[in-house]
Formats: sequence, C-alpha cells, structure tokens
Amino acid sequence: MTESAPLHPERLQPGQAFPEFSLPDAGGKTHRLSDYAGKYVVLYVYPKDDTPGCTKEACDFRDNALLKSRGAAILGVSADDAESHSKFAEKFSLPFPLLSDYGAEFLKSIGSWGEKNLYGKVTQGIKRQTFLIDPEGKLVKSWLAVQVEGHADAVAKALEQDQAK
Repeated sequence: MTESAPLHPERLQPGQAFPEFSLPDAGGKTHRLSDYAGKYVVLYVYPKDDTPGCTKEACDFRDNALLKSRGAAILGVSADDAESHSKFAEKFSLPFPLLSDYGAEFLKSIGSWGEKNLYGKVTQGIKRQTFLIDPEGKLVKSWLAVQVEGHADAVAKALEQDQAK
C-alpha cells in the first residue's frame, strides 16, 4: 500500500497508528488527533445530524457514565456543515465536538464512506463506524458496522478493558 492510497479500516489493525486528521468543529476550531495526545479518543462516524439513529447514538455517548469517568475525548464526525452541527449539538446538549468533513475526504480515506444497504436499497454514503484510539494515537478497536442500541456501552467496556492492561 502506498502512502497516498486510502487506508481502509479493514486493513488498520489494533496497535497501528490511526491516521491524523484536521477537521473543524461547529465553531470553526480545527481539531487534530495530535491535539488529544495523552488521552483516549472515541471517534464516531455518523451519517446525518438530527436523524433518529444518529440522535440516539449521540445522546448515548453524551449520557454514558463510564466513558465520562474514564476521561475519554468523544468526537463525532459527519459530512454535515458547521451550522447543522451547531443546531444538533444545541438541541441535544451535546458536550463534545462534532467535526465537519464536508466533502467526506477524510471519511473516504479511512473507509467510512462507501456502499450501504438500507432496507434493500443500495446507496453510497457515510457508514456508521467507531474507532477507539489510545493515548499514543494507536487504534485499540474499531466497530465497522455499528448497531446503535448498546453501542456506547460496548465502546465504554472496550475502553475500560484497555485501560486495565
């Protein structure tokens, strides 16, 4: 694989460095993975602000006591723009940054954009995925086909297990 080739999550194994990103939040502040050095990061990729599944997922991450107690930085990322993120975060009191990858270049580079099958209809779009990244910027675990129900709890348990090592 060349350096310019897209890095697909299926190829990124636990223990490997997660790709650096530079994405703005709703207020225009740029976030980079390197900004979170020394902290665990939960990077969750979701299709669209203020839709039922994405709202449930965001609120589950917001409300997860174990993630809070373990000090993980939570970052949501979608292709929605800053205005959409701002409204979504305000409406549901989301205390973590929602990052905009308008044009989905980063999402494509990590394999979070592609073919999806929704109720038998095949489309191209953002895949709901989550990546747990350790304080050194290495992948701990990835969830490549997220089912929203119970997902935040599963991420919290994986975090707890990794911190116990």
